Formats: sequence, structure tokens, C-alpha cells
Amino acid sequence: MIVKERKIPLVILILEALCRRLPLNFPKYQQILEELGRRQAGYQGEVALDYYLRLLPNDKYLILHDLYLPDGDYNCQIDTLLLTPEFALIIDVKNMAGKLIFDTENRQFMQIINEKEKGYLDPISQAERHQEYIKKLMADHKFPPVPVDYLVVISNNYASYVISGKDAYKVKPRVCKSDALLNKIQFFENMYSSPLLTSKDLRKLSRLLVKMNTIPTNYILTKYGIKKEDIKTGVFCPTFDHIPLIRKKQKWFCPIPTCGHFSKDAHLNALQDFFLLIDTKITNLQFREFCHIKSEDVAKRLLRSANLNSSGTKKGRVYFPNEDFFRGNSIRR
Repeated sequence: MIVKERKIPLVILILEALCRRLPLNFPKYQQILEELGRRQAGYQGEVALDYYLRLLPNDKYLILHDLYLPDGDYNCQIDTLLLTPEFALIIDVKNMAGKLIFDTENRQFMQIINEKEKGYLDPISQAERHQEYIKKLMADHKFPPVPVDYLVVISNNYASYVISGKDAYKVKPRVCKSDALLNKIQFFENMYSSPLLTSKDLRKLSRLLVKMNTIPTNYILTKYGIKKEDIKTGVFCPTFDHIPLIRKKQKWFCPIPTCGHFSKDAHLNALQDFFLLIDTKITNLQFREFCHIKSEDVAKRLLRSANLNSSGTKKGRVYFPNEDFFRGNSIRR
């Protein structure tokens, strides 16, 4: 049973918005672009793995995707968490090409592709930190001490991997290609066969994890030292990026003669970018300033028709996105 569905991660939407809203000469623009590419590849790998997860019996597993759990000043990010009465399994997905090397002695993770070697954060160390986090969380909330284990899944069919070092024997059962996922889950089922969590425990634990799930919207901005004044405003043309559209006759028009693009709802894209980068709520005045709208009445009508939630009255009214506003990035061109 899928308790938390997999959606396009919020961090990807934020990075995409930054690539649209930052000047191309922003000092860390290339780094942002590279992180976006890595995260998009990772998400595609996670989606590919869902084919195998769908084959698990619905009555036995609770599945939670894309968890961002608070851990002090950091977040514990888990691609997929499986919960059963007998154990919890953290699944970390790596969608990487080439030859992947897990050096367990030096706690290093390397990729060799086109005869070039590049190092990355060690997924085994990360998975073990997540393992300890889930154990502590369950202990703090008085759950039975169910075993928590982890699995690193390589979703790229053309990648190969090697596990070396003195602790290779511990790690080998916990790394696999995606087509071996179900066999690996069976391995953990055989290892942990005593039920410790009741159905009530599982429901309570899954509700707790969903409630805790959050990622601060300013996380990426802080990471790259981005200030609000760095972010370009306006409703952008989908054909010529960074070119603000002009509003006239109840539509948005591109000012470039060779383009001719027009739209009735291009401001929805701008609203999404505002919520991702500036604030989680918006006033009529902020909307006018961000989208370059002169009329307060026009702004009010557009906000009311944007499928947003709101609170307050008159000048004090604020609008904020509902649960479905970012779903599947459906409003994005």
C-alpha cells in the first residue's frame, strides 16, 4: 500500500525555477544547473524502480516515497521507505552510468566513466545515518525496536559496480541492480521474520512520518547564497526564456515580434515560481509587483481564479497554494 506517493520532488521544482529566474551570469548558475541535472536523473531512476515496487503485495507493505525528515539544521532525505510488521527498509536509488566503486575501507564512492574518475558522497555512510535516524525516531516515539535496514539500488541497467574493502561482506547484500530488488527484499524477509509492529503501530508510524515530512523552501537559496533581489520578476515567455510577457486585452503577449506567443494563464507559472522562491503566501500587492500588473482588480480576479486557498479579508487577504497546486508540475509549460 502506497502511503506517500512519489511526486516530482520540491527541490527539483525549486532548482528549475532558479534556472528560469536567475541571470545567466549569476556566479553559481552552472552549479545550480548541474545539481538540477543530477537530481532529475535521480528522480527518473526512482520512477523506474516503482515498476518493481508495484509488484509487492499491497497487504504486507506500507510504502513511503520522497521523505524529507527534519534532522537539526539538516534533512534526512529518503528515496523510499518500506514498512512491515517485521522490519523497515530504507531504499536509496542511484541512477548513474559507468563503473561504480564502493570502497568500504575508506568510505569512498567513485564513478569511472569515459576513463575519468569522480568521487561522490558515500551512499553506504548516508544510508547508515538514515538507519540510525529512523531507529532513534521510533525509540523517541515509543515504537517497538523493529529492525531497520537499508538497500542501495543502482537503477541504470548499463552500469556496473564493485564493492571492495574489509567491510565488503557487510555491504554486498545491501547493494543491487533494480531487477534484483524483489530478491533482495526476500533476503531481508528471511533475515527478519518476527513481527514486532502491529497494524495500529504501522498506521501510527506512517502518519507520523507523513506529518514530519517537510523541506524548507529557502534551503537551496541559502546553499547558493541567493538573495531575493537576485531573482527576476515578471511572467516569462515559454519560447524566449527570461523575456517578460505583456498583459493586454485579458491575455499575456510576448513583446518579440517573431514570437507572437500569447496565453490566458501564464501567470500561474509565475505564481508557482513565487511560492517556490520567495514566500509560501502572496498578497495582491506582491502579486502585482512580481507579475508587473498595474490593476489591483485584475490581480484580485487572477488570484481568485488560480485555485488557491486564502485567508483574511480586504487588504489583509493572503493567498497560498493548496495541496494540488504543484502536483505533477501540471501548469508548467
